Amino acid sequence: MDIGAFMLGSVPFARLLGISFDSIDSGTAVARMPDREDLHNHVGGPHAGALFSLAESASGAAMLSALGDQLSRAVPLATEARIRYVKLARGEVTAEAVLRGERAAIVAELDEGRRPEFEVEVAVRDSAGVVVSEVVVSWTLRPIR
Repeated sequence: MDIGAFMLGSVPFARLLGISFDSIDSGTAVARMPDREDLHNHVGGPHAGALFSLAESASGAAMLSALGDQLSRAVPLATEARIRYVKLARGEVTAEAVLRGERAAIVAELDEGRRPEFEVEVAVRDSAGVVVSEVVVSWTLRPIR
């Protein structure tokens, strides 16, 4: 499955923001958002909501890269997110997401009929490589009954 194409096909808002994926691989993803004036806030950087959407999109791609083969029996759902805005971003921004949790343990919980919960951590960096936001997205896999 082409996870980047799947994400952009199923999440129109990500396309609206111009999000693209640089890499997606086994529990990790790097997403990118262009520097566009229509995405800026009152201080000239990317709007907080746009930064969050970039991070959430990267987290979803990282999650799917590790657990996408479970979609026939479970629906992935983001259940909670925490974001810390560290510094004003300038220019294009990238989000680097990493699944925290072991795939085998997550799948084992699903095998037991439970809803596994796990986190994806995301660092959002500006065009200079400086971390501007730190995000943690909590996910669950809801079994299809």
